[in-house]
Amino acid sequence: MTPDLSCDHIRAKGVLYLSEALQKNTALTELYLSSNQIGAQGVQYLGGALQSNRALITLDLSGNQIGDKGVQYLGKALQKNTTLKELKLHSNEIGNEGTKYLGKELQQNTALTVLNLSGNQIGDKGAQYLSKGLQKNKTLITLDLSANQIGVEGAQYLGEDLKQNTTLTDLNISSNKIGDKGAQYFGEALQNNKTLTTLNLSSNQIGDKGAHTLGEILQKNKTLATLNLCDNQIGVEGSQYLSEALQNNKTLATLNLSNNQIRTQGAQYLGEALKKNTTLITLGLSWNLIEGKGAFYLGEALQKNTALITLNLEGNHIGDKGAQYLGEGLQYNITLTTLILYDNKIESEGAQYIGAALQKSTALITLNLTNNQIGDKGAQYLSEGLQKNTALTITNLFGNQIGAQGAQHLGEALQKNTVRKI
Repeated sequence: MTPDLSCDHIRAKGVLYLSEALQKNTALTELYLSSNQIGAQGVQYLGGALQSNRALITLDLSGNQIGDKGVQYLGKALQKNTTLKELKLHSNEIGNEGTKYLGKELQQNTALTVLNLSGNQIGDKGAQYLSKGLQKNKTLITLDLSANQIGVEGAQYLGEDLKQNTTLTDLNISSNKIGDKGAQYFGEALQNNKTLTTLNLSSNQIGDKGAHTLGEILQKNKTLATLNLCDNQIGVEGSQYLSEALQNNKTLATLNLSNNQIRTQGAQYLGEALKKNTTLITLGLSWNLIEGKGAFYLGEALQKNTALITLNLEGNHIGDKGAQYLGEGLQYNITLTTLILYDNKIESEGAQYIGAALQKSTALITLNLTNNQIGDKGAQYLSEGLQKNTALTITNLFGNQIGAQGAQHLGEALQKNTVRKI
């Protein structure tokens, strides 16, 4: 049994009753108490139980306004608790003082593997306290510090920790303000770090200079598998640096560059990289002003690339011409299984090219054409492709001005096709 008491009205008094039970319970392994107005007092009660409890593995206290005082109580409890592995403290008004207690505890704790501190008020000083703890900690695998107030100085502290830490594999610093200089510190850390496999730096005001540093490191790094740089300020120059890295990197499997300023020229650089790269399987390029010409370079790359499985081009306004280029690439590609073309100004002509590609494609499983303007005629072209295609199982056509006639064409195709969702 795993009780989920999230979003109830337990408050501190309710936690007191639960804590009394936890001191005796030897079976409960997961407890979810998010958004219950527990406050620091409730955590004090809970902390007493955690000191003696030897069964609980996962504890979710997110959204409870526990503040720094509540973290202090938790820190004391964790000094004696040897079984809790996952602690979620998202959105709890925790500041630098609270991380001071957590940092001290991390130096001694030998059980905790997952710590979520996202959506709090942790600044550079708090990052310093945590980094000191991480330098000595030997068990923490996942740390989420997203949506805090960490800047360049905090990034420097965390970067220094990463140079020495040998256990952390997943670090989320998204929605902070580390900028190019902060990205440089993380890049320098990746030169020495041998364990980090996932790094999320999205929404951090990183521009071309930061991308330059990260690109240089990616050419040498042999462990990072996932890098999220979406919602930054990376332009054509930055995409060139990252593209050069992709031509040599042998480990990165997922790269998210969505919501940047890659544009057509950046797509050209990435296209050249994809012709040579043999490891990247997921590439996110949504909302990057790539347009039709940029799709040309990516379509060319698809003809030669044998690794990419998922390509997200949502919101790039590639139009019918872009659909033509991608369609031509799909006819020769044997690995891409998911193509997202949501909101791309594709009309019936573009649908014709995609329909023709579907007749020959043997790999594509999911095709998202939501919010385009393919209409009834476009639906007819797609249905012709679907009648001969034996691989596609999911196609999204919501918001495409398809009427009764288009639905008729698609219905006829479904009688012969294996599509499960449309």
